[in-house]
Amino acid sequence: MNSGWAIRRGCRRPALTLAIAAALFSSLSPATAETWRFALIGDTPYTAYERAELPKMLEAIADHHVEFVAHVGDFKNGQTPCDDQRFADRQQLFNASRAPFVYVPGDNEWTDCARQSCGGYDPVERLQKLRSLFWADGLSLGRKKIALERQPGEYAEHSRFRLGPVLFVTLNLPGDDNHRSKSRDPRPEFLARNPVVVEWLRDSFKLARQEKLAGVVLLFQANPAFPHFNQGLVHDGFRDFLTTLRDETASFSGQVVAVHGDSHINRIDQPMRDAHGRTMRNFVRVETFGYPFMGWTHGVIDSDLPTLFRFENHPWPPRQP
Repeated sequence: MNSGWAIRRGCRRPALTLAIAAALFSSLSPATAETWRFALIGDTPYTAYERAELPKMLEAIADHHVEFVAHVGDFKNGQTPCDDQRFADRQQLFNASRAPFVYVPGDNEWTDCARQSCGGYDPVERLQKLRSLFWADGLSLGRKKIALERQPGEYAEHSRFRLGPVLFVTLNLPGDDNHRSKSRDPRPEFLARNPVVVEWLRDSFKLARQEKLAGVVLLFQANPAFPHFNQGLVHDGFRDFLTTLRDETASFSGQVVAVHGDSHINRIDQPMRDAHGRTMRNFVRVETFGYPFMGWTHGVIDSDLPTLFRFENHPWPPRQP
């Protein structure tokens, strides 16, 4: 904008000053996009090497100024003991994170603890121990903490929190069969927890609609086998969850992201199909790095993107240029 603009408009008053012109241009320009950053990890540490490397990786993650780190379960391998000492070590490790730390339980630290190599523990007792250590109050882990809304009742591992226009939701959904049992008769623990998981899922989508949020991110451990579900071959342990997730995603106007670990295949894709077999375009699956590959996924909420999210994978140790 200059005096030429004023003359062509037939204006007899003095030309706009550069300061006024800049202010006017700013007011007419589209709003600057807002962004929020977070980090996703899972299935680590499995070995002594990973235990030594994870603090270094968490430091590198914090240097990216993320709002929080989410660990989607399996903080040990499936053959080592589920003893109190290991649990306390992981609590100390997660609490040392400079960024707020949100942890979701995996099968290796509770449902698989009945294995003799894991110590022959009662899985339900181990889950209660996890609750007393990791979800004892309404705050995240980490040196800097964020407030979490916990599901009322005994399932304190179920929580949710806002980041910008997005609702993040944690769910206790462990591999490989959601603790249902391969036999015809499901375990009592599964029968008690599964309806609570589905209720928390539905209630969280309801909240997101009420608050007109742009996105929902679900954090859980199990790979629920989306291709099997799409083919009508869903595992019984995940049937209710996946059916509800498909229906809620179909009726949600925003973007949905499901973050899980379990199968150790780092990927970002769109595996969910609707009831007619069509790809659900507002649904994205992010699977974290997992042993023997270590790394983290950088998530960015970008209000200027039609898809709302973008993701970048960071192998660890960082690759040299």
